[in-house]
Amino acid sequence: MPKWRCTVCNYIHEGETPPDKCPVCGVGPEKFVRVSDDEAAGAAGEPETLEEARDRCREKLRGICAVYPRCDGDKNSICQREAYGKPIGLGGVGSGLSFQANVAALAKVELRTRVVGPHFDADTQLTFLGRKLSMPILGASTSGVSKYNDAISEDDFCRACVEGCKEAGTMTLRGDTFFYTVKENPALDAIEAAGGWGIPIFKPRAQDALKELIERAEKTGCPAVGVDLDGCGSSNFARAGKPVYRKTIEDMKELVGFTELPFIFKGIMDADDAEACVAAGAKVVAVSNHGGRVLDGTPGVADVLPGIVDRVDGSALVTADGGVRTGYDVLKLLGLGATAVLIGRDVIRAAIGGGSKGVELQMNRLGSVLRKGMLMTGCKDLASIDRRILD
Repeated sequence: MPKWRCTVCNYIHEGETPPDKCPVCGVGPEKFVRVSDDEAAGAAGEPETLEEARDRCREKLRGICAVYPRCDGDKNSICQREAYGKPIGLGGVGSGLSFQANVAALAKVELRTRVVGPHFDADTQLTFLGRKLSMPILGASTSGVSKYNDAISEDDFCRACVEGCKEAGTMTLRGDTFFYTVKENPALDAIEAAGGWGIPIFKPRAQDALKELIERAEKTGCPAVGVDLDGCGSSNFARAGKPVYRKTIEDMKELVGFTELPFIFKGIMDADDAEACVAAGAKVVAVSNHGGRVLDGTPGVADVLPGIVDRVDGSALVTADGGVRTGYDVLKLLGLGATAVLIGRDVIRAAIGGGSKGVELQMNRLGSVLRKGMLMTGCKDLASIDRRILD
């Protein structure tokens, strides 16, 4: 007899279909997921498919993330229910409006089908900060995942992200959290072990602390470093009593001038801020609202991206992240002007459920769907993608 699990309260129902209403918490059948054979048996070894990796993650993150087919920050999702008075986990801050806005903003963008002309195989190759990548899709600068049910160690998580993206021919950014130090830093360790194949992004700590981290990062052979400017609102750092700060243009210039590596400023949602980043010497402006995790009630990334791209006007590369779930979402952000797109939550789930193999499967899935989207919109290469493919 099939089994169904309520993703809100973990009640298990047996039957051919989920119940009309959970007898424990009252949610409807849309909040039930079928318990897979892997989940029931406790699968071991590398997953063969991305679906297997997601099933395993669902089991490991009970009570934190249900790995919904539609991950949109809905108020009844388990990640949002646990946000009130508790650590954010994988949800959005407050009521989750910024998380929801990212998904809604992308949903409003429509792709224009263009299928007349010679056949081609879409080329997704990109040179990003001197590194040749198979696709314009990178892992985002996530961290602190070891705190989610102890589902994976921080070392294993960072290695899975770095190695999985590398196997897929692309790269990941690596994040920063309150228990990372210069000496004990799983992100920098993983990048160094992979021969510098990754980009560390630090929270906006004190200037001297950032300089120490940048010096350590330079030794890994990484192609760039950066600071997550909107990390000044990090609830995790605040809860741990670790200070993070807003940065002035002078602060930013000081950091850029401290290293010869290209610099990324991330967490930008305003054209004036983007212009300030360029003035400070940024090579990359990363448009992001931190996955909706630092300020409730912001617009979605896809809504603000075109204005920021226009203001930057080629003076720096522009990346974007937020609400991206498919290669079609990637194509939309590229059409709006992003040079590359970063993936956060789905890479976390893939790493927890399948290690580096799970991440590789996730990135390859995104790349495959992106290529199909490019074929259907008449874009033979990344240079062909612009706002003309959007309705």
